[in-house]
Amino acid sequence: MKQNNVIVEKTYKFAIRIIHLYQYLKEEKKEYVISKQVLRCGTSIGANIEEAIGAQSDRDFFAKISISYKEARETKYWIRLLRDTDYISSNQAESLINDCEELLKIIGSIRKFLLSKMSLNS
Repeated sequence: MKQNNVIVEKTYKFAIRIIHLYQYLKEEKKEYVISKQVLRCGTSIGANIEEAIGAQSDRDFFAKISISYKEARETKYWIRLLRDTDYISSNQAESLINDCEELLKIIGSIRKFLLSKMSLNS
């Protein structure tokens, strides 16, 4: 995976949005537990993509991409929970969920491609 690619850029921008969400939840809503959860998993998506870039093998690359995918799914869960408990508005949640779903599609496509590649090489 080359640097300065779409998934690297999108996960980085998403992480910035998640950090701003965390700051909002902490400062405005005085919410400290769920906000920390969404901060951890939401920023972990891009961190694992970065780790995948430095992977030592195809299997290591696949493992990091898979972790990134799981972190994106978890992030989506926490955003939905924040919306459904009125910590964030439906509009805020929808925007974040749409970004998260876009990341899931891209990362899912990468995983699918890697699985087919790894199956052919086995």
